[in-house]
Amino acid sequence: MAEAQNSPTLGSARAGGPPPVGSTTAGSIAVAAESTVVSRMSAPPSFDVADFPVPHGREEEWRFTPLERLRGLHDGTAVATGDGVKVDVQAPAGVTVESVGRDDARLGRAGTPVDRVAAQAYTAFEQASVVTVPKETVLTEPIRIAVHGQGGTAFGHQVIELGAFAEAVVVIDHTGDAVLAANVDYLLGDGAKLTVVSVQDWDDKAVHIAQHNALVGRDASLKSVVVTFGGDVVRLHPRVEYAGPGGEAELFGLYFTDAAQHQEHRLLVTHNAPHCKSNVVYKGALQGDDAHAVWIGDVLIEAAAEGTDTYEMNRNLVLTDGARVDSVPNLEIETGEIVGAGHASATGRFDDEQLFYLMARGIPEQEARRLVVRGFFAELVQQIGVADIEERLLAKIDEELEASVA
Repeated sequence: MAEAQNSPTLGSARAGGPPPVGSTTAGSIAVAAESTVVSRMSAPPSFDVADFPVPHGREEEWRFTPLERLRGLHDGTAVATGDGVKVDVQAPAGVTVESVGRDDARLGRAGTPVDRVAAQAYTAFEQASVVTVPKETVLTEPIRIAVHGQGGTAFGHQVIELGAFAEAVVVIDHTGDAVLAANVDYLLGDGAKLTVVSVQDWDDKAVHIAQHNALVGRDASLKSVVVTFGGDVVRLHPRVEYAGPGGEAELFGLYFTDAAQHQEHRLLVTHNAPHCKSNVVYKGALQGDDAHAVWIGDVLIEAAAEGTDTYEMNRNLVLTDGARVDSVPNLEIETGEIVGAGHASATGRFDDEQLFYLMARGIPEQEARRLVVRGFFAELVQQIGVADIEERLLAKIDEELEASVA
């Protein structure tokens, strides 16, 4: 397995060898230099769609995305229909669920749209959903948000807010068929703990473009688990900033990209407060002709963020010929007073030696393949912490593998 790995100190960087055929892997470290992260965006963040030019695919932030398959979300031709998506929220007692207008002060606090689709989603939704967990409330059951596509086009905005020292698990489950552009905001009060699991289990023709914004309070902790299986095109943009020192963010992702699917995850963690931590681990498996996975991992450590401890990693397992991976980690450091910072990216083919080892011990080939892939994803599945979602995920992995030999 080819790997590019970097563990920077001030003024130094190193990178590994080239990726295998059929994939591309690149990484960079910038120390006290012009921001690569800023150069990825064609325009400054804005809530106004008019501030963003229509992308043509030559822009850095759009060069991997198949614009012709976005069904008009990128150029303003997509129009919301009444049969877009149905949203159902099941929340334990004590949790407040509201529908609010665009003038609600909580909307946009966690982050501003950074591309035209996110701005279009913000200007086009009719009602936003706000789920609030009061301060010092510790939930023993998860909040479940079911987003079911009904065949149409929709724009949405979801806010999850935790008061100081509150603790909650939130599952956002996307199913059915839809063309959906959305913004999702996570607001964590001081000392709060939020685990959010976002599942993209769409039907084959669905298109889902979303920006996830998290604002992590002082000594608060966020664990985000993104699981992507279905859809024709899924493009997610998780972003994290800190509202005070001592915050922690763990961003985990698991994706299984099948023939002709495009799955793109573009992450940005901005360390803008001192003594905060972040850890990013995304893993993907790909199979089939024209399966395309994109992972962009950006970490920015600003000058004020002394004592930062951060690491990001992306690993990809290519199961068949005809699949492509683009994996680009970037790390920018504006202060030398950090605890640690590094990134790694690796893409490789299915390990025939592991398969042979298992088959030599009497395990049938298909079962051996299943065990190898399950082992590859095991650490991320364990991070979910919701038993029925974990079981469903493992069943989905088995289903995908069975389809590959059918």
